[in-house]
Amino acid sequence: MQVDLVSLFVIVAAAFICPIISALIPKKLIPETVFLLIAGMILGPNVFNIAQSDSAISLLSDLGLGFLFLLAGYEINPKELSGKQGRYGFFTWLVTFAIAIGICLAVPQSHDNLFGWLATAIALTTTAFGTLVPILSERGIAKTPLGQTITSYGVWGEICPIVAIALILTTRNTWLTLVILAAFAALAIATALISKWLKKEESRIAKFIIKHKEANAQMSIRAIMVLLVGLVTVSAVLDLDIVLGAFAAGFIVRYIIPEGDKGMEHKLNGMGYGFFIPLFFIVSGMGINPRAIGEYPLLLVLFICALLVVRALPIFVSLRINPETCTMTVHERSTVALYCTTALPLIVAVTTLATGAGAMSTDIASLLIAAGGISVLIMPLGASVTFKAMEVASASARKGAK
Repeated sequence: MQVDLVSLFVIVAAAFICPIISALIPKKLIPETVFLLIAGMILGPNVFNIAQSDSAISLLSDLGLGFLFLLAGYEINPKELSGKQGRYGFFTWLVTFAIAIGICLAVPQSHDNLFGWLATAIALTTTAFGTLVPILSERGIAKTPLGQTITSYGVWGEICPIVAIALILTTRNTWLTLVILAAFAALAIATALISKWLKKEESRIAKFIIKHKEANAQMSIRAIMVLLVGLVTVSAVLDLDIVLGAFAAGFIVRYIIPEGDKGMEHKLNGMGYGFFIPLFFIVSGMGINPRAIGEYPLLLVLFICALLVVRALPIFVSLRINPETCTMTVHERSTVALYCTTALPLIVAVTTLATGAGAMSTDIASLLIAAGGISVLIMPLGASVTFKAMEVASASARKGAK
């Protein structure tokens, strides 16, 4: 218990300090997430070993991951996924996965360790949409047409790898996995429909929740926590990634409250970004081994380059082909592609699964997590540069028109 409390105190103290350091950097060029990862690496067992990630801390970290994807799922408008642009985002992900598989199969060692290299291929196709949401909001892009395009492509980089993990990185029969996924989807849909019906019909429980949502009971938040923890638990029991349950919970909350609820969002953000989410990133940073980075710097660079080839390049081309986005400038397409190449949370999930199965070394896992962490720094930074260039070009065009 004492060790747990000491580790927790060190983690929350680091979570308090990191945003202060981030704010000292002009124009917030380095996201807070990067400092959280670095803090975890320094405090973790691979450097000073001040904090430890035992079962209690790991559980809190899993809840942080759940909050991250709950809030990400809540931000998504289902119409953006089913529309033409959303379909382009889905097919583009399929292309990225095919490219990733091709790259991995081109490496001779992959033939001896298929599970490990499939895990690597999935990791290369991810978009950290949950991580992107606060960055896009901070920069005032989230609600713009450019932000909607980022969402249409980025969401599939979150959803499809989750499904791929369930289907490919499993010891179960594929058909059994499909049946389990279908059963989970049916449960999520039934939960959404019943909840929506109870609200529409103004049932007693719905009236009670609404009446006491601002009272001490905070019933709306308690209801969401039941939904989140319930679906995450179902995911874990069915041996699916817990991200799937958290994402589904966010979708359901948005379906029930399509108009949104500022008060509820404020409370969820306070719980998530105030405690659980930074704790998740710090614990993720504990898995980074700086010695592995020092021993294999070229491999780290190759992983980052692979992220650009596998994810950014196909998105850039797709935006040029898509009739709805073909009029975008090169700067706009570059901005979307770079933002969608930001990766991390799912890389942690994939590498954890692969190392647990003995299919991936901890050094390779550290390099992939480090590459994902660096992508959180350089991809939004590069996107902000192309975005500024886009604004300058637009201003020059308007000035020339006058």
